[in-house]
Amino acid sequence: MVSTRYFKTRNEAEVIFEIDPSDAESAAVVAESHGWTPRQMKRTRRGRGPFRLKVRVPRNSAVQFRYLLDGARWENDEAADAYWPNPLGSDNSVVFID
Repeated sequence: MVSTRYFKTRNEAEVIFEIDPSDAESAAVVAESHGWTPRQMKRTRRGRGPFRLKVRVPRNSAVQFRYLLDGARWENDEAADAYWPNPLGSDNSVVFID
């Protein structure tokens, strides 16, 4: 799940990435907004809940991303605003920031 929180006094938004794979030990967000470098997500609820990461991005932008589970398995977000093809023959999830 991906969601966005907007700030009234700043020209940026907070994107909250969340995924809850029951069979994964680790998760990372790999996004265009941080140079396609994996950013590790943390489990919520004392290690039993979903993985979550908050990132601030500029308003009026589109952020392409994918989840990397256990360092080997790629997943898209079913709540993404769109899916854009990538050069590797699959799709990236996209979230639009108004």
